[in-house]
Amino acid sequence: GAAMTDSAALAPYACHAAQSRGRLFPEPESPNRSCFQRDRDRIIHSGAFRRLKYKTQVFVYHEGDYYRTRLTHSIEVAQIARSVSRHLGLNEDLAEALALAHDLGHTPFGHAGEHALHAAMKDHGGFDHNEQTFRILTQLERRYAEFDGLNLTWETLEGTVKHNGPLLAEGKGEGTGEGEGAPVHELRPSIAAFCERFDLMPASYPSAEAQVAALADDIAYNSHDLDDGLRAGLFHLEDLAEVPLAGPLLSGVLQRYPGLDKGRVIHETTRRVIDAMVRDLLEETSRRLAEADPHDPEDVRALGRPVVSFSQAMADQDRGLKAFLFRHMYRHYRVSRMASKVGPVVTDLFAFYLSRPDCLPPEWHGEQAGVPEAERARVVADYIAGMTDRFALAEHQKLFDVYAKT
Repeated sequence: GAAMTDSAALAPYACHAAQSRGRLFPEPESPNRSCFQRDRDRIIHSGAFRRLKYKTQVFVYHEGDYYRTRLTHSIEVAQIARSVSRHLGLNEDLAEALALAHDLGHTPFGHAGEHALHAAMKDHGGFDHNEQTFRILTQLERRYAEFDGLNLTWETLEGTVKHNGPLLAEGKGEGTGEGEGAPVHELRPSIAAFCERFDLMPASYPSAEAQVAALADDIAYNSHDLDDGLRAGLFHLEDLAEVPLAGPLLSGVLQRYPGLDKGRVIHETTRRVIDAMVRDLLEETSRRLAEADPHDPEDVRALGRPVVSFSQAMADQDRGLKAFLFRHMYRHYRVSRMASKVGPVVTDLFAFYLSRPDCLPPEWHGEQAGVPEAERARVVADYIAGMTDRFALAEHQKLFDVYAKT
């Protein structure tokens, strides 16, 4: 049918649904949706995706209604990933699925929650949000009759796992997204075990669509951290004068619209940040595609460096802007104070459930007798990582405030 012929508009190096390597558990494909559309739909209907509504990145959920949550962030990333993919002739549905899935593994309370959970798990294999996203997609969403997880296609799982570039050192080269440079570490256990059953080629770069989703995340982050930080009063418009990228764009807005009210100035600046980064990305990527001349997605994976990238000049500005945000936002005393309050919430919950597995909901605690501590700890970490900010706060109050109703 018409819905299945996504290939006409796609570049040869795009991922074509008809050429997908399929799913770990074979299923009859849908007559009216391509396999990547179906992956996207499964992600949107997952419990973990809905819970992103009450998870935040920098602020804690109850601190104010207008800050981004991980749900609105994921939708912004998907929008940028789709626009960029369409322009480059890439598969929009795959890029969108990857963008919507990329934050599913985050703990409650952003960085502070992850830090506390990693510390609590240090003797039991640690905690990593990228591995957690993968665990959700392949094990923890228990919704379907025939398998655990969402049984997504090879391409969606590959792109999720490698969104920061290769996981193993053979693919040494430039990193993409948050993790600079290709990591040399061995695979996280869940990913390693899965790759034995369904090899996601951890040493290669992922598809161009996955590279687009990773950089769309970067672009969305910059613009909305600026927006939220300014509106929360963590820093002010005049602080941006010397900041790479944002400073010159802001002064352009002020020149063109003297006397414009602050809310509009902020929005006009952040939309220009997105636009400048997207334009640079399209230009540099088109240049790299012309140079590498990939004939299929395998050529993209085998290149040994990203094909989707910012120019060196934009990468430098991006780093400068991030350094400003790091100092003025993530290290702001109001953010630090909140972080110092919520870290112990996670630590307390972890210690409590590890010592009292009978207090976990029945579908979580299973048979505890004789189960090694590392396995019990992993179940507790999975449970806590899935919590929303407000559920974790309510649960902590129930368990530790003797006056609270349980």
